[in-house]
Amino acid sequence: MKQKLQVLILCLFSLAGFAQKPLEENSQIKDDTASVNILLQKSRANIAVAPDTAINLATEAKGIAETIDFLPGKALALKNIGLANYYKGEYIEALESFQESLSIFEQINDETGTANILNNMAAIYGEQGNEEKGLEYSLRSLSISEKLGNKLRILSALNTIGSIYFSKLATRDKALDYLLRALPLCEEIGDSVALGTISENIGEIYQEKKEFDKAIRYYEKSIKALGNTANASFAYNGIGKVYEKQGNYNQALLYNNKALQIAEELGSKPNMVRALYGLGNIYVGLKDYKTALKHYERGINIALEINTTPDLKDLYQEISKTYSKVSDFKNAFKYQTLYANVKDTLYNIETDKKLGRLQFDFDLQKKEGEISLLTKDKAITDQKLQKQRLAKNAFMIGLLLAFIIALLIYRGYRNKVKTHKILDKQKNEIEGLLLNILPKEVAGELQRTGHATPKHYDSASVMFTDFKSFTVIADNMSPKDLVEELDACFIAFDGIIEKYKLEKIKTIGDSYMCAGGIPLPDTTHVLKIVKAGLEIQQYVSEYNQRRQEKGLEPWNIRIGIHVGPIIAGVVGKKKYAYDIWGSTVNIASRMESNGEPGKVNISSATYELIKDYYDCSYRGKISAKNIGEIDMYFIEHEHTIPKTLLLNKNQEVSQ
Repeated sequence: MKQKLQVLILCLFSLAGFAQKPLEENSQIKDDTASVNILLQKSRANIAVAPDTAINLATEAKGIAETIDFLPGKALALKNIGLANYYKGEYIEALESFQESLSIFEQINDETGTANILNNMAAIYGEQGNEEKGLEYSLRSLSISEKLGNKLRILSALNTIGSIYFSKLATRDKALDYLLRALPLCEEIGDSVALGTISENIGEIYQEKKEFDKAIRYYEKSIKALGNTANASFAYNGIGKVYEKQGNYNQALLYNNKALQIAEELGSKPNMVRALYGLGNIYVGLKDYKTALKHYERGINIALEINTTPDLKDLYQEISKTYSKVSDFKNAFKYQTLYANVKDTLYNIETDKKLGRLQFDFDLQKKEGEISLLTKDKAITDQKLQKQRLAKNAFMIGLLLAFIIALLIYRGYRNKVKTHKILDKQKNEIEGLLLNILPKEVAGELQRTGHATPKHYDSASVMFTDFKSFTVIADNMSPKDLVEELDACFIAFDGIIEKYKLEKIKTIGDSYMCAGGIPLPDTTHVLKIVKAGLEIQQYVSEYNQRRQEKGLEPWNIRIGIHVGPIIAGVVGKKKYAYDIWGSTVNIASRMESNGEPGKVNISSATYELIKDYYDCSYRGKISAKNIGEIDMYFIEHEHTIPKTLLLNKNQEVSQ
């Protein structure tokens, strides 16, 4: 699991100097302000160890601060709520609280508080993959902090910038420079939290650079500084990862179990996921696959709970590999599919929804304010009513004229409707004809833009069919009978292809060509095209039985399939044609021409993707130009394939 650097979210902030001017005149306000300060101190003490308690205490402090209009206290309470939500993995809620806190700090011209909150928000944006916004906020924080000469805020901003640069391989050394600049500041001001966090970040970078001795030295420095806190779990996990890479599994288990123990005790779910992932990897190295699967599955459950998509991606990949090692190919395929489909946009979608609701509320309030101003302005309202009376009288006078005009317009309208119906019918006929020639997506692009962009597909399946000795058969049949029988076969083939959501490319004489995985990607296209090939083979077999009963010569069909990259696009101007190109097409054709009647001949690339679902027999090699020798297999017998494996999103395949 490729970790981002641990962000330095600082919760230390003094309340000194935040008493309001009239406090000496009102002893009750003094008491309430003191209550806010005490609640905030208790809240800060619980942020990392009991975040829910911290939120409750900060919420109580916020309520009192609002009652006495104590803006600094309210800003700090919101900050604590944001920090506690961050430690819980509730990033949206954390950002909302930080944003409200930032507005107050800016309102009261508190540059130290502003720099602190900007950096905290930058850390969350960076951790969630929005590096551009993260750098914007952290550099603003650094600029303010350097102007103030506040070493605590400077080192915090330096660490955040370093963690964001770490996310890109090209800027990894730049990240190390920023962190090494921050480390002396931690020691200078004696901040153990900052010292521990930045040390473990430096350890993480040295680990990625495979300088393991330096990595362990900085991780141990972090543990010494942090003690038994959530961030210490990160450092223990890092040491475990180093030992695992060195093959020292006993030491790796010791440190990863310690990381998990700390994370569980403190309820730090992100660190629990990292520790479980690390333990799973170690047990795979020990070939204890059962225990590895147990840790991976627990990690997946927690990652789903807190919606950490990058962690899910890594866990899905490793658990798929592990199931494959124990020959549980059904689960291996399941998790491989989940790995292929997982997206890094879940957090952004949720963020957009939250921010969209806030913007909607703001626009709604603004609109309501505008309406309120209009309704309160009596002069404008009276003028509007007067205009309405005049309009009513004018309406009665003009009604007769409008009725006469309406009759004339109606006559013209009826003529236009008739014309539009004719045009719509012609348009539908043209669109229907276009959809018979091109895929729906390609036809849509052609209609919108006037051209169709060629596309490259990393994985597509191609199938060719051909009737053996067709020329000899054709010479003994009348043109009418030949075309009718060939048409009957191709219509049946079209039905099978459509059933499995494949794309017919073209027919050339007695040859039929189709492809899977285009124009829309489909992770199950290989299974679908193989099933289609077998059904075509079965159809021709039954078709030949009917011919033989009539004393006619059978039509023996050869079928060949290959999988690989292709290019697809539209050629022609007067007569459009959707076609595909590449060595994959040529190899598929070779599979067909080197096959045997009544058999589905597949390449080794296809075999590797379907071997868990079909019994196949090896039948030798063929030589392909510019590629070399390729192994070939006949499909002999199909195992039971779960129906869900043949479904692509909302597509349903009838069995």
